[in-house]
Amino acid sequence: MAQAVKELWPEARLGIGPSIEGGFYYDFDKKEPFTDEDLVKIEKKMREIIAKSEPFTREELPKAEALKLFKKLNEPYKEELIANLPDETVSIYKTGKSFTDLCRGPHIKSTAEIKAFKLLSVAGAYWHGLETNPMLQRIYATCFETQKQLDEYSANLEEAKKRDHRKLGPALELFDIYHEEAGAGLVFYHPKGAILRKIIEDYEKDEHLKRGYQIVVTPHIMQAELWKTSGHYDYYKENMYTFKIEEREFVLKPMNCPGHILIYKSKMRSYKDLPLRLFELGTVYRHEKAGVLHGLLRVRGFTQDDAHIFCLPEQLRAEIKAVIDFVFDTMKVFGFKDVAIELSTRPEKHIGSDEDWLAATDALEGALKEKGLQYEINAGEGAFYGPKIDIKLKDALKRSWQCATIQCDFALPKRFNLAYIDSEGKERQPIMLHRVLLGSVERFIGALTEHYNGEFPVWLAPVQVEMIPIKDTVKEYAENTKKQLEEAGVRVEIDARNETLDKKIRNAEVNKIPYILVVGEREAKSGSVAVRRKGKGDQGAKKTEDFIRELKEEIKNRA
Repeated sequence: MAQAVKELWPEARLGIGPSIEGGFYYDFDKKEPFTDEDLVKIEKKMREIIAKSEPFTREELPKAEALKLFKKLNEPYKEELIANLPDETVSIYKTGKSFTDLCRGPHIKSTAEIKAFKLLSVAGAYWHGLETNPMLQRIYATCFETQKQLDEYSANLEEAKKRDHRKLGPALELFDIYHEEAGAGLVFYHPKGAILRKIIEDYEKDEHLKRGYQIVVTPHIMQAELWKTSGHYDYYKENMYTFKIEEREFVLKPMNCPGHILIYKSKMRSYKDLPLRLFELGTVYRHEKAGVLHGLLRVRGFTQDDAHIFCLPEQLRAEIKAVIDFVFDTMKVFGFKDVAIELSTRPEKHIGSDEDWLAATDALEGALKEKGLQYEINAGEGAFYGPKIDIKLKDALKRSWQCATIQCDFALPKRFNLAYIDSEGKERQPIMLHRVLLGSVERFIGALTEHYNGEFPVWLAPVQVEMIPIKDTVKEYAENTKKQLEEAGVRVEIDARNETLDKKIRNAEVNKIPYILVVGEREAKSGSVAVRRKGKGDQGAKKTEDFIRELKEEIKNRA
């Protein structure tokens, strides 16, 4: 793709071009913006290059020689990349008559091996993601072994556009994400969205209490010294909001763990008190750059279903396995059946001893093996204080969403001098697990909205029943039926507008309400309702008490 762009626009400068999940992209510095017509031209040129079966040739050059080469080619971004590489030699690839690029490789032998591909879109991207750097143009693309696979992927992309939570959320009056007066990356839940969130949070609170967790609430602001002790100040400061109160520096909390640690430290703990499981639906704030904000998936203020488990060494693996079970049970309830698991190991920047990192990694990996779960190693992507298991759910379109995380931490208990009294009266250090099930509640609601295309199962639907009285003479009957439903715990609305029946039914279906109850003179006389089910149409008339009984059973079973 980069070769095609350079052949069409020799003045364009090359940025970076990595592979990503679902395809690849390349960044270009080009004066005029790429248009849809330009993408067609690029694809055509790419096919010409493929047809020529041009070989890829790899060379290794001393760093100084590579700098001279790319300076001669007038590729300043490549020069910068080379200058920052630690190696004394770098590899380049050549293809065609004159195209040269910096790349680690390996590559296929020739362009003829490239099969089905498609250019998808163009977006702006700051060089290195910094707003002070030049804005480049990023072309996103994808490729597959066969045209059939590409066609399936393209169909999924079209379906994904329809399911985009950024469109569905406002259309269904669930939430909106941007108000100019408030700023970007901040979520406003409308009444229906707040109901959906309450259902999710109520489920979580009940389930945590059943599984031996204790609910806590911690402050939104805490002194910077706390975050210096935890290490977040050194490793995460660029993502933290800091400010001063009476000459003391405070932080708007980006995580909940230090608060839970202080609750643990509020009294001396015995080995009999452990494991201690503290749970909080904790709202946190992170200083995300405007360029990376994305609907509910990347925001500046969000709520985590955060828990921290303080346990004995001999309890560690059992606690990890219990969290894994909790994750799978929760995903099943919300309708997600497929997951992918990654074990992320020690990053380059980290705290804690090699011995502790090894023990923490062994505990996580051992739990996965004992559960018989398949996983991939994500080398160097652990948290700065410990390795982690990431469990990514897959939605109806087989897309992955990062939600659950389990992190094993020996470092923070040491930094905060956490202790418990063992059976012999000696002070010992507990081990700490950080874990979330849904992760960010905001991100999960975004995933849930797209998974169901806004057509939530009855138990989750903000409005479960829409009542439509045909005539003014049955409004009183409709109101009495509505009261019966509400007393049974059903969320119900009446559409009493002066509109046609067809228009009211259409409106309820557009709003993706599971059940529509139409009532007229016949229903009023017989104490019944005419039932319509979303996606199934007319279900016939039912006695009101029978409908309520069946609906309550459906809600109870979270069908």
